[in-house]
Amino acid sequence: MKHEESTFLAWITRMSFIQRWALMPRLTTRFWVDAYLTRLRVNDIAAFVVAHGDDTAGAVLVKSATLDGKAQLFQRSYDLLEDTRVWAVLSEGDERDVDASIAKQRQFDSDVWVIEVEDRQGRTLLGEQGLQ
Repeated sequence: MKHEESTFLAWITRMSFIQRWALMPRLTTRFWVDAYLTRLRVNDIAAFVVAHGDDTAGAVLVKSATLDGKAQLFQRSYDLLEDTRVWAVLSEGDERDVDASIAKQRQFDSDVWVIEVEDRQGRTLLGEQGLQ
């Protein structure tokens, strides 16, 4: 039995992130969004759902508005060099320009979720454990 276990572990470690990800059970998007909104609320950061996407597998965009006319838009991306998923800045600058970027994304993908976070300090908590 030991040999079979070690062979399986060796096989798993040789797999790419995408291959391992395909084997892992996944959270629904709705579950992740609800957990994210709760985490923000616990940290006294205002956030709300601007667009409700597909509950099961919709993509998520997070807009961070600093309430001074500026904003950033984050999207989950895959970092090939690090073999991980990261939150990458899709757009930043004037809030109107960021809103236009969101509108463009929604034209391509009607199942996308859009969460707006309003915090003068620009906190999104996206880099925290469990949210990457």
